[in-house]
Amino acid sequence: IFNRWLNPLFKIGHKWKLEPDDMYSVLPEDRSQHLGEELQGYWDQEVKRAQKDAQEPSLVKAIVKCYWKSYLIWGMFTFVEEGTRVVQPIFLGKMISCIENYDPNDSTSLHEAYGYAAGLSACVLVWVVLHHLCFYHMQRVGMRLRVAVCHMIYRKALRLSSSAMGKTTTGQIVNLLSNDVNRFDQVSCPRGILFHFLHYVWVGPLLAVTVTTLLWMEIGISCLAGMAVLIIILLLQSCFGKLFSSLRSKTAALTDKRIRTMSEVITGIRTIKMNAWEKSFMDLITRLRRKEISKILESSYLRGMNLASFFTVSKIMIFVTFITNELLDNRITASQVFVVVMLFEALRFSSSLYFPMAIEKVSEAVISIQRIKNFLSLDEIPQLNTQLPSDGEMMVDMQDFTAFWDE
Repeated sequence: IFNRWLNPLFKIGHKWKLEPDDMYSVLPEDRSQHLGEELQGYWDQEVKRAQKDAQEPSLVKAIVKCYWKSYLIWGMFTFVEEGTRVVQPIFLGKMISCIENYDPNDSTSLHEAYGYAAGLSACVLVWVVLHHLCFYHMQRVGMRLRVAVCHMIYRKALRLSSSAMGKTTTGQIVNLLSNDVNRFDQVSCPRGILFHFLHYVWVGPLLAVTVTTLLWMEIGISCLAGMAVLIIILLLQSCFGKLFSSLRSKTAALTDKRIRTMSEVITGIRTIKMNAWEKSFMDLITRLRRKEISKILESSYLRGMNLASFFTVSKIMIFVTFITNELLDNRITASQVFVVVMLFEALRFSSSLYFPMAIEKVSEAVISIQRIKNFLSLDEIPQLNTQLPSDGEMMVDMQDFTAFWDE
């Protein structure tokens, strides 16, 4: 929780420049061999089941069977974490209500205010602890999945048959290992952590229903005007998710083509130099890169629109709600104003930031998983497993053996 395990490493880094030997060893349960073999076992079972049912194997099912238990547990913690954010406005509203109706002669009201303040502080403390705990473990789940898939891709690359080698290229394998697997845990960018935001696909709508109920209890029917704005934004973001999926597929295909072309250029660089073809190939690669960047730029525009909705949607919802409440001639108190504003702010992160991020990352991850599955489904070289005799006798026994052959 407090990241105290980093303190010894900070002390070493303060004394001298960190070396590779100063790093901590990888935990046994996080090693590539262990993770890869575990996921490979579920993938082999899925391939056998698909062959039996005359269907295509599903890498998603293998991943779900391998990680669903730990992921479900931390999903429950994520739900509790977001629940504490919704409870905080209620405590704050009760505190302000006690202040509005404060009576110096009524000690009971004062004690109630202290209780509400303690509840608010406890909710904030629980949220801080759960937020960082869930964030860390979700990152770890994503890291373990990435390592396991990399192990499977590397293992598959060493076993491809001659016919399968004609269906893939070195550029595609490099792209799978450098770009596609990073969809599982792009930890360098907070908005790219798929496994943390994936829970908000179901947590976001649940929180929206809960917040709508609480708003109805506070200000009545006028809350529906603000929620209508949120629903319109969510529908637009769902459309963006489909566009993200399409753009990711096109970008990956262009990246494969560019890397394949670069590999061919590097392989035949001597011939290119001898015939002075540098400018022609440079123009070819520039055109490919320009097409790739255009698709990435379109994805960035959509991502920017998603982020813009995060900064504006809560303000628009609050404005529309209070305007509707005023048009209906409803009286509103200071405690209700604070509760409504904080509820919309609590909904702001889960529904207008995390939910669209989840839609975006899931759309991109589905394409990446499909590409990885197609690669893992290629034909392999038949493996010869020599079986020892069942009686335990040795098949070959040699001592002081020397062999040679003529050139």
